[in-house]
Amino acid sequence: MLRGKTALVTGGSGAVGAAIVRCMVGHGARVGFSYHLQAAKALALQAELTAQGGEVMAYPLDVLNGAEAQQLAATVERDLGPVDILINNAGLTQVMPFALIEEEDWDLMMNVNVKGMFLVTKAFVRPMIRRQRGVIVNLGSLAGMRVLEVPVHYATAKSAVIGFTLSLARELARYQIRVNAVVPGLLTAGVSTQVPDPQRVDYEQHCTLGRAGTPAEVAELVAFLASDRAAYINAQAIQVDGGI
Repeated sequence: MLRGKTALVTGGSGAVGAAIVRCMVGHGARVGFSYHLQAAKALALQAELTAQGGEVMAYPLDVLNGAEAQQLAATVERDLGPVDILINNAGLTQVMPFALIEEEDWDLMMNVNVKGMFLVTKAFVRPMIRRQRGVIVNLGSLAGMRVLEVPVHYATAKSAVIGFTLSLARELARYQIRVNAVVPGLLTAGVSTQVPDPQRVDYEQHCTLGRAGTPAEVAELVAFLASDRAAYINAQAIQVDGGI
């Protein structure tokens, strides 16, 4: 499905990011992925997939450093070829009530989840524009689309991901670049592990499938949207939430 394509996945050392990297390599893509603090996990993932015959490389990246992002775009193209697919997955959350959120908490959430996505996209989209082709998939969250008991600053940041996706899709369509968002609900790993048990139970009770999703299930949708099979899908925010 992705044979001959080169992809860059941000936040590839986390649970969802690693699942996306594995899935895309499994579908034949050459994959670069970034990590920030979890070097050991990133290098172990690279070694695992390389041993299986995959073309995959891990790169350190602070998504808030625009110069680093620009350099990474050039490095990945040199190592793996021109980047056809960008997956903006890097992000974080904090579980705290609104009254306890400090200004620095708010800024951290907006910076990593929104500004980081902007800086990385800006770095990788310029070569796509020159080549008149490309695909961008942004990872959102159901927290940014539904009335849920979630941290306000996290929900706000993830709402911004959707606005970014829709506006960017409209602007880049003239260059044959598609932009979509994947919007997971509660998952068995990743930031979902910070969800308190009462909210987790409530979610599963109201979910038509009666369970949390898995990172692998999210990854398959990401890979599909990144492929030519999804050539007529653009400017969409597709929920993977088990039916809430």
